[in-house]
Amino acid sequence: MIRFLLNVLWLVFGGGALLALGYGIAALICFLLVVTIPFGVASLRLAVYSLWPFGRTLVPKPGAGVASGLANILWLVLAGWWLALSHVIAGVALCVTIIGIPFGVANFKLVPAAFWPLGREVVDAP
Repeated sequence: MIRFLLNVLWLVFGGGALLALGYGIAALICFLLVVTIPFGVASLRLAVYSLWPFGRTLVPKPGAGVASGLANILWLVLAGWWLALSHVIAGVALCVTIIGIPFGVANFKLVPAAFWPLGREVVDAP
């Protein structure tokens, strides 16, 4: 029940809707450019994860090979470090207040996803 409440508060006050919208727009651009469709799929995965982060976690996908690792390096250079940096800055800003600490932790949880998204999947936390 607490996860549901935190997710609703995150969606309304924590910026979850804006993050998901941003990742969704990036996914649409990647789908339009055809060559970058794998990045679009990863961006959609991040959009869903950033929309409802509490009670979920990111785990390595079995069977992810060298191609996803190479694509992650390209992602890291082009977009990953900017996204990760923005999540760190937002997390620090949210942790300034006691009420914002759970939302700051959620932003910190999104850093590895933004940094290295390919070859991973979002699963429900135990």
